[in-house]
Amino acid sequence: MDTQGEPGRESNRQSRTVLNPRVGSSEGPGAGGSTFTVIVAAAANFGVALAKAVAGIISGSSAMLAEAGHSVADTVTEVLLLTALRRSKKPADDEHPLGHGPERYIWALLASVATFVGGGVFALYDGIHALTHGESPSDPLISYIVLAAAFLLEGWSLRTGLKQATGRAEHFRVPILRYLQHTPDTAVKAVVMEDAAALTGLILAALGLLGGQLTGSGVWDGVASILIGLLLVVVAWVLGRSNTELLIGRALPAPVREAVSRELTAVRHIENVLELTTLIQGPGEILIAAKVDFCDVSTARQIEWACEEADTRLRALIPAVKRVYLDPTPPRGSD
Repeated sequence: MDTQGEPGRESNRQSRTVLNPRVGSSEGPGAGGSTFTVIVAAAANFGVALAKAVAGIISGSSAMLAEAGHSVADTVTEVLLLTALRRSKKPADDEHPLGHGPERYIWALLASVATFVGGGVFALYDGIHALTHGESPSDPLISYIVLAAAFLLEGWSLRTGLKQATGRAEHFRVPILRYLQHTPDTAVKAVVMEDAAALTGLILAALGLLGGQLTGSGVWDGVASILIGLLLVVVAWVLGRSNTELLIGRALPAPVREAVSRELTAVRHIENVLELTTLIQGPGEILIAAKVDFCDVSTARQIEWACEEADTRLRALIPAVKRVYLDPTPPRGSD
């Protein structure tokens, strides 16, 4: 059977596995932990939002109210991310033959909009309102207590997100910042970025309260609120851009595409790859389609086994590959 191109020849050769943070994977440390990470973040943000709102109303602090809006937006974001994770795991069916993987990016995009509108715009408005109306700060003691408690809760949430992200970065053998920049798992990316922004916002709010307490001016509080708003706008823009890129359809990186082409042409009876299409449908879910020129003397059986071997090779090369489609195509200009 080996002489006919069936299993037992090239298909038994081990391929070098490609691990790339832009590709994603459903294996390794931290895989599948996004749901727990998002639940932890949602619980922390919900409790913090209530405490900040009460402290902001009692103290009259614009920065505290901005932080309350920030936490409310983060809570809404986590709910949307949980929806994204749940719906994207639905299996393929007759109406959705390629599955529901990209749906996670729709909900994640809505989550970034919630961060922009519910957090950033509200904080900017509240800060400008405080500056234009010249509000005087009141006793900030309760605000300090709430900020300290919120810092602990947000730090716990960030630790959970970083633990998962670090495990994934080690799996791909890349620095954690590079992993967060390129990963198709935008849920954990959103949690880490929003929690980091939340801790920064808490520091800004505390500095605004301190400045108002030392000077007796509400300007510091308003400036802190505006800075918090700008911070949230930047975070929302980064997350929105990442999800939009994946929602439109992101191909595998060029070096990985080259590795795919090499793996295909290494299969016996495949002479050339005429056209290659790759698509990241979600973390651990990649589609590969190619127009392939088979040897003219190959039999139908040999072509069938060559397709099977190519599928096996590509799944070994990139564990995240779930679908492989090969189209036998004659070279351009041939009779």
